[in-house]
Amino acid sequence: MLESVGVEPSDEEAYRALLSAPGCGVGELADRLGRDEQEVVATIGRLEKLGLLTSTSDDPVRLLPTRPDVAVDALVAVRRAELDRVRAEARVLLSELSTQEQYRPENLVEVIVGQEAIAARFAQLLNGTNHQLLVLDRPPYAAQAAESDSTVRGLLGDGVVVHGIYSPDSLDIPGGVDEAFSAADAGETSRVHPQVPMKLAVFDGKIALLPLSVDQLVDSALVVHPCALLDALIEMFWLLWDQAVPVVPAAKADPTDARLMTLLAAGFKDDAIARQLALSSRTVGRRVAELMETLGARTRFQAGIHAQRRHLLED
Repeated sequence: MLESVGVEPSDEEAYRALLSAPGCGVGELADRLGRDEQEVVATIGRLEKLGLLTSTSDDPVRLLPTRPDVAVDALVAVRRAELDRVRAEARVLLSELSTQEQYRPENLVEVIVGQEAIAARFAQLLNGTNHQLLVLDRPPYAAQAAESDSTVRGLLGDGVVVHGIYSPDSLDIPGGVDEAFSAADAGETSRVHPQVPMKLAVFDGKIALLPLSVDQLVDSALVVHPCALLDALIEMFWLLWDQAVPVVPAAKADPTDARLMTLLAAGFKDDAIARQLALSSRTVGRRVAELMETLGARTRFQAGIHAQRRHLLED
């Protein structure tokens, strides 16, 4: 299990033996492992270097294993730092590639084929994100929603800034509204737009992932590297962002009204809003009319926009 963080299988076996018998001596550990004592001394040295055990100053020496959660977290942090260095070195190596080669079409756009391959590439790009994630969210989805949501929560916990724009279809799926508000509560800056043109994810402003087909789940997607197309995709995201309405209600707004206005801005009809908010269609219709009159809005989307401008909805 620990080989992926630099622990040899034989050393892991010794560490596990120490967890079962903390405080034992070198000879006792050698007996437990059925190994030569000199070989075990070398193993102890490697485990100490990795921070997996401590030798006491007693005579004879006693061996104390480090708590697994503490030790493994430290090893993972070291390995992550090593991978970050490798990634940085890869960027340096890219500069050594001739300009002509850097801008060959096949080096600017990748085509990923197969839903599993798309989901795996998405997960890889998510895990490599360090600063900012931009997402246009609309179904259908290639990746498992629960798994990707968990990863995004982890990014938020690591200080990554996440901006998400939801389509009406995203909110209309079972639990979609609750998930959007839950993501906002976790730190995502979320908005809703009635016409999200495509699915899109942009990772650290350096690479984008989008499907080849807009309206259906197909087995191919594009990965776009730095070029004019990537710049255009990012610009499109921010243009939509400026037109969208925040998901997160201000503290002074009634929670039900805040959700209602968010759904109005997304283009939901009364029946759909009633289903999402567990209200009767008649109650929703009456409240919508009252809000539109109060806000001086002629259309439902205007109601959401006016609510935002009056700070009834805020990021």
